[in-house]
Amino acid sequence: MLIIKAGGGKTINWDFIAEDVKELLKKEKIILVHGASVKRDEIAKKLGSPTKVVTSPSGVDSVYTDENALEIFLMVYAGLVNKKIVAKLQAYGINAVGLSGIDGKLWLAKAKKDLLIKEGTKTKLIQNNKTGRVEKINTNLISLLVDNHFLPVISAPAISYENEIVNSDNDWATAVMAGELGVKKLVFLFEAPGLLQDLSNESSLIRHIPKEKIEDFVVYTQGRMRKKIIAAKKAFSEGVETIYWGDGRMKKPIFNSLKGKGTVIK
Repeated sequence: MLIIKAGGGKTINWDFIAEDVKELLKKEKIILVHGASVKRDEIAKKLGSPTKVVTSPSGVDSVYTDENALEIFLMVYAGLVNKKIVAKLQAYGINAVGLSGIDGKLWLAKAKKDLLIKEGTKTKLIQNNKTGRVEKINTNLISLLVDNHFLPVISAPAISYENEIVNSDNDWATAVMAGELGVKKLVFLFEAPGLLQDLSNESSLIRHIPKEKIEDFVVYTQGRMRKKIIAAKKAFSEGVETIYWGDGRMKKPIFNSLKGKGTVIK
């Protein structure tokens, strides 16, 4: 089984992803996880509620999620983007089923209502934050789908132990899912060839990262990429053997990643 996480960037090419998925499904089971950050930000702005990004004391960015932000998140991730991706895959003859982490308690999360953030030199506490960290997966639901030749297409949000909807990090949830399903390989696709030494130079690709030294490469990350480092560490702790970071904009994105044309962590 292979889990593929495709980011929510504007230039991610879903036709290229669909072509690869169709080929791969002939020989193995696949789970697809997707983001939708660009479309979320675009719609949030149109609705007069722009996305608010906050930074933890350790320097990790995340989206502050109040009730209004959560409604926009649901609209975009579980609604608009998820269903458009499912329709795209169906057009390629792939029997895709769109799910959020809420459905069937697919992603069960521990709610984190209090959030410490850094503002300048000050550390502040934000309360009533509607986020959570995924801890458990409904593997029975996933097995039911993949064993019957469906492709699960999954996005945040998740559901808490108290049955509340919570925003959750897709990359972290992907790592937890891999662990519970015994998946050994993960492919993450985003709008870059892989991890770059210099963000302004796409030829500065870092081709290999030893998994035991992954923390050393945080210096090359900014924003969302830091969460990918955290998720990678989690995935390896859960038994994943190899993680591929590749370019979701180019032809054959999954196959190229698996061939080592991006960043390979093992």
